[in-house]
Amino acid sequence: MDRKPNILFLMADQFRADALGCSGGWTRTPNLDRIAAMGVRYSECVTNSPICCPARASLASGLYPHTTGLWTNKGYTLPPTWRTWMAAIRDAGYRTSLFGKTHLHRHGGEMDLRDCEHLLHAYGLDDVDETTGPHAASKSRCRMTDLWASKGLLEAFRHDIHRRWHLGLITDPSPLGAEHHYDAYVGQTACRYLQTYDREQPWFCWVSFGGPHEPWDAPEPYASQFDPAAMPPARPRITSESPRPTGGLDEHFAKYDEMLSRPERVGLSPENTPRLRANYAGKVALIDDQIGQILSVLEQRGELDNTIIAFTSDHGEMNGDHGTIYKSCFLDGAARIPMIVSTPAMRNTPLAGRVSASPTELFDLGPTLADLAGAPLDYEQFGVSLAPTLTDPAAHHRRDAVCEFEGEVMLLTDRHKAAINRQGELYLLIDRERDPDEQHNLAGTPALRDTETALRLRILERLAQSQAQRPIVGFVAD
Repeated sequence: MDRKPNILFLMADQFRADALGCSGGWTRTPNLDRIAAMGVRYSECVTNSPICCPARASLASGLYPHTTGLWTNKGYTLPPTWRTWMAAIRDAGYRTSLFGKTHLHRHGGEMDLRDCEHLLHAYGLDDVDETTGPHAASKSRCRMTDLWASKGLLEAFRHDIHRRWHLGLITDPSPLGAEHHYDAYVGQTACRYLQTYDREQPWFCWVSFGGPHEPWDAPEPYASQFDPAAMPPARPRITSESPRPTGGLDEHFAKYDEMLSRPERVGLSPENTPRLRANYAGKVALIDDQIGQILSVLEQRGELDNTIIAFTSDHGEMNGDHGTIYKSCFLDGAARIPMIVSTPAMRNTPLAGRVSASPTELFDLGPTLADLAGAPLDYEQFGVSLAPTLTDPAAHHRRDAVCEFEGEVMLLTDRHKAAINRQGELYLLIDRERDPDEQHNLAGTPALRDTETALRLRILERLAQSQAQRPIVGFVAD
């Protein structure tokens, strides 16, 4: 009997939907483009929340933020008693592993991530080497920071993170260099694990990079690989056509206007934004190179043709669009993410290389991988397997997609993007067909009142379909 296919789950942090070479054209990602050419790319995928912890909790649990009750990045721990699709895959006979960032449990301060490995085991991950994002890595400990310390690099890294936090949006290369950069560590650790894997079980390997999340610290040669002048211009700030209810967009702009205007910090400017984008593209290229090395390992072992490959991100990065940075809003730079799935059965067939424009949500990936692994999910969750779209080009996955942030809800359809505030009032309306750059907020336009009503009712319908059956328990605040 043939062994089940292996599963390679690739994930990045703060990776924009247009940061693939094949989707945006301003970065170079030959290896991710290769995976897309061997599978299906979902061009209309949104995160469940444009901020790390809520998005990752939704990815692991298959529950929406309004169901988990998790809205912010404050320290928390996903309850070890909660069932996950990773555990289902393990129960289906796979040896599971994780290399890199999960952000599924609290890891603030000077804690050692190795003290939390029992949680990752409970979530369904057998072999783990966990890291944090770059900011948390300046304080917490793990195998990666121990390696930096042994190389005399840890204090320089800590000083560099502290300096960037106070100076603002600078693009100096990381003192770690390309060899010891946090994304290189994740990629190389995964390579070594896969090179020496010798179990009879099929493997599931989650490789979770901490970049291209800021800081903008691409090491050389990646720091100089992209010309700032060749970067696409940032989208101007969105404007409103009519008076409308206040909502998170106004709050988002006000918060970042205040932060970026501090006199001691380097902020966004016509000169600085292209440099941020070029550095971000360099970090994307570094990750893509690491993915290429992982694919080479699979080819050398003769396993590529029996490996399912998926790629996604937790959320995007504004990177200067609309005069802001980071995430935490419903505009495309933050809310839309890449999603690629490739299976051995579809490669070298007309199905490979297809682009699906059906709305998709981040947490649909978990049920998809479980489905492909023959691992039924017999617990309540709201992700929908993408498997039918992998074999039927005409399959429509979702009617629309939902994204949530701090009690607000955004709905993405083929034609529109709409968002309601905490009071249930619609404050954002974009005609995606006529305004792909999101320059005009049409909320409050009298001629579109019927459209607003229909979209608002659809948002409320989506919420009603997934109301909390149980609040999440076990979150631990800092």
